Amino acid sequence: MGKTRLEAFSDGVIAIIITIMVLELRVPHQADWSVLEELVPVFLTYVLSFVFVAIYWNNHHHLLHAVQHVTGGVLWANTHLLFWLSLVPFVTGWMGENHFSQLPVALYGVVLIGAACAYYILVRVLLRHREKNPQLAAAIGNDFKGKISIVIYAAAIALVFIHTLLSCALYAVVAITWLIPDRRIEKSLHH
Repeated sequence: MGKTRLEAFSDGVIAIIITIMVLELRVPHQADWSVLEELVPVFLTYVLSFVFVAIYWNNHHHLLHAVQHVTGGVLWANTHLLFWLSLVPFVTGWMGENHFSQLPVALYGVVLIGAACAYYILVRVLLRHREKNPQLAAAIGNDFKGKISIVIYAAAIALVFIHTLLSCALYAVVAITWLIPDRRIEKSLHH
């Protein structure tokens, strides 16, 4: 089957996720700096989560650009990814409102690792049909960046018991490594 409905649905869900996150940024009723200082943790978690959702959207776009056909299994794998991404607004708000407390930071990491695993599964399901998507199979290779991201998320969850800001720093490291779209797919499509 074609991929256009999958792309449209995914784009719509991701747009809603970003909208929900921005609606959690409450406008202060006072007009002084002290009120804005209180919002710094909420704003920082929003920025981090916005970057993560944007990274998933960008890489999802590149991934599907390399695909010609999707199957029912791909639809379910994609829905699995969207499930984890749909939890991002909740953990973002909880982590920000509680000023990076242990449990919210750990759960944030669980959602990130869930989304990373779901994306990995989506790629593997797409690769199962190499004959239908030969460019993708050539581009993905061993997916070191995807695998190491999961390991870093797991380490960040463990570090939450030492210091939550170390965990957040590791979350940011993963985001920074993914800011550049997956060039493997772009290169394979232009050759």
